Amino acid sequence: MIQFNYQTPVRIRHIRLLKSFLQDIIRSEKYTPGPLSFVFCTDDFLLQINQQYLNHHDYTDIITFNLSEEKGTVSGEMYISIDRIKDNAQRFKVPTSTELHRVMFHGILHLCGYNDKTNKQVVQMREREDHYLKLYAKRST
Repeated sequence: MIQFNYQTPVRIRHIRLLKSFLQDIIRSEKYTPGPLSFVFCTDDFLLQINQQYLNHHDYTDIITFNLSEEKGTVSGEMYISIDRIKDNAQRFKVPTSTELHRVMFHGILHLCGYNDKTNKQVVQMREREDHYLKLYAKRST
């Protein structure tokens, strides 16, 4: 089950399709989907979480908490700053919806075991994000 929770408003098109696609990402990465929660929030809200739980003092677009209790099952909470999504969409000259999807897929990929600490990991993560963005674009048109 995937839940969307709104601490701040955001327009999401094709919610049923998106939720189904997020589960498809997990399955294609050879995992079983478990409970997932996305919380759409402000920069300030996410900064508080970043400081409280991770002792980081900077803004970020997503924080992912892995709540999986069974090996092979993906479960977690993802907090996404809509302020960062909008800023990054302008910065990278992409639609806000594309940036939002990229960040959501990014969170799912973290839960599937991908990291982005090294340059090699960042390249691999970006390749997977791009792969799923292309697949999702085909399904949602």
